[in-house]
Amino acid sequence: MKLSLIVPCYNEAENVAAFQEAVIGAFDGCGYDYEIVFVDDGSRDATLHNLKKLHAAQACPVKVISFSRNFGKEAALYAGLQHASGEYLSLIDADLQQRPEIVRDMVEILDQQPEYDVVAAYQDRRGEGKILSAFKKCFYSLINCLSKVKLHPDASDFRTFRRSVAESILSLGEYHRFSKGIFAWVGYSTSFLPYTAQARAAGTSKWNFRKLANYAIEGIIGFSTAPLRLATYLGCATALAAMVYLVVVVLQKLIAGIDIPGYATIIVLILLLGGMQLFCIGIIGEYVGKIFEQSKDRPIYIAKEVLDYEEK
Repeated sequence: MKLSLIVPCYNEAENVAAFQEAVIGAFDGCGYDYEIVFVDDGSRDATLHNLKKLHAAQACPVKVISFSRNFGKEAALYAGLQHASGEYLSLIDADLQQRPEIVRDMVEILDQQPEYDVVAAYQDRRGEGKILSAFKKCFYSLINCLSKVKLHPDASDFRTFRRSVAESILSLGEYHRFSKGIFAWVGYSTSFLPYTAQARAAGTSKWNFRKLANYAIEGIIGFSTAPLRLATYLGCATALAAMVYLVVVVLQKLIAGIDIPGYATIIVLILLLGGMQLFCIGIIGEYVGKIFEQSKDRPIYIAKEVLDYEEK
């Protein structure tokens, strides 16, 4: 098998058939074989029903992995990598904002330029709001400043890569996964390809500002220990400031005879120090929580059903 297209699906009942048609049209006459690996991430609509219809028809080779519940897109990508059999593997969304024609271009780059192991797509133009765009820029600037691995701004999960890259990713069994950081961590030579995202074929995006913010925190916590160091720096800076303030108060009392500040100053300092302590405890708690969940050694996902075209 030359190419596996890994497609995570969550409530994409209206899109999966159109996606398959787009893939068949894009790869018509390509000269190599390919498969589509759909991963149903616990959808609540008719996504699984429609995927089973596509699997039964087999207009092109189709595999379907169905989760027992919603485990998230990162788990769906991991499951797709485990069940894909292609020499090249491509991660792509089912809503057709990322066109299959671009995947064909990626395959050509890997074929013609063997020095590259990954072709990653990034949006040259974004249709999102200014606030969200500014938030994303701040995130990439922050994580690249804090982390040892560097993320390409605007690069998405939409990429095609060789089997060796997939094996390296699968060797990382961490429970909390941040695919952009994982791709940067495993390395490999990467070619970046600009593309313009299209309008969704149907439905609405499953991402909102809150989910993106949580995803950003996952990325920072997963690929940097700098926040823990920040807590140490804050503690040292606070202790130093307290010592300086102590000297100032004593000198004011001994030299100028000024009364030591009273109730208001004490309340302000207590609130300030208490807030800083809770902030630092919160940072530590994020890391401890991740360690606790990883220590349970639970599976990244549970597959309720796997439909393989080879068995059919």
